Amino acid sequence: MNTLRRWVGRTLSRQQVYAPRERVPLLTRHGRAAWVLPMGCLLVIFLVGELGSSIRVANWLLMVPLLASGVCSPLVTLMFGVLVVGLNRWVDIAHPSADIHTEDFLLQVTAALLAFLIAVLRTQAHAYVRHLQNAAETTRQVILPPLPPGWGGIESAAHYQAADVEARVGGDFYDVLATPYGARVILGDVQGKGLPAVSSAGAVTGAFREAGYHEADLDVVARRLEHALWRHNQLRQAYGEKTERFATAVVLAFPKEQPHTVEVVNFGHDGPFVVGPRGVWQLPHGAGAPIGMAELVGGTPPVRRVRVGPRETVLLVTDGVTEARSKAGAFFPLRRRLDELAADRPDGIAPVHLLNAVLTSVRAHTDDRFTDDVALLAVRENTEDPAPAHEPEQEQEQDTAT
Repeated sequence: MNTLRRWVGRTLSRQQVYAPRERVPLLTRHGRAAWVLPMGCLLVIFLVGELGSSIRVANWLLMVPLLASGVCSPLVTLMFGVLVVGLNRWVDIAHPSADIHTEDFLLQVTAALLAFLIAVLRTQAHAYVRHLQNAAETTRQVILPPLPPGWGGIESAAHYQAADVEARVGGDFYDVLATPYGARVILGDVQGKGLPAVSSAGAVTGAFREAGYHEADLDVVARRLEHALWRHNQLRQAYGEKTERFATAVVLAFPKEQPHTVEVVNFGHDGPFVVGPRGVWQLPHGAGAPIGMAELVGGTPPVRRVRVGPRETVLLVTDGVTEARSKAGAFFPLRRRLDELAADRPDGIAPVHLLNAVLTSVRAHTDDRFTDDVALLAVRENTEDPAPAHEPEQEQEQDTAT
């Protein structure tokens, strides 16, 4: 039993490292200091009335509990309601000329109770939204798992941001596998939006995790991905969905027996960029069909082998990055930004630094407003071997499958 408890404790601690839990404010939705806003409003109205203004303080004070209901917890809102009713009774006693009638007093009590009810309903709605967000976050971590440092024997860094901030999950996906044959990587984008796209992304990543670990031949992995999405589409059509989903994706493998070599299968995706001492160049573009459409072209894309230097970082992105637009409608100049980074870091740039630099530039370009899901994955071979790679113009691509 003690061993089980220690194992559970270690597991929970790891989860907190990669997915820290958000703190829920005790008194208010927006923080402990949210009461300052209605309190400031109360003081201003009360002081204006005491300075001899002709306004009816009783009527204006009704704003205080209503304002509190929008930012404070039900208990704090009720306290403001009681305070407002008490102040109105004090004004009635201390200033008989205020001419506060019984109808005014009943209106104040009604407003305080109404504000309390609004705060209760808002708090319940907020709790329900948080529950949905937690469920979406759990779904996101299934499709987009956190990557421990050095996982699979390579350096890696990943980031995902859904266009729908509240949903927190979309159709983009990525993963890094540690396999007996070396690290294997996937990044892709499912056609469409919403839950159907998320479901399709889950089918592709699930097949990749299974086949990518057990199959030595990357071509077999590619065919397993194709078959998995085909079966998923058949299942969805049995439920009445008419749209057949497909996914553009890139699969990379870092074979153990061939250092400084990357195997690439590109399912209709933009070629990943390589950034390092040789500058910036691209891996093969996706000449094949996306996942789910292989039968239209007679098979899955070929496997190509490319030499990549030990200090070169491969950057994979979805079209949420390459098609990110500024307010003026200009696309994000990814290649130009990578050229600048390569010039600033002639000895190479680590995946985490490359990812952060690109993400910062994209956010500045779009004013942090994304119209599509954004996924980035940067990987680099984790080795101390300084052996140089050939120039990209001299790379020879080998087709190992059709």
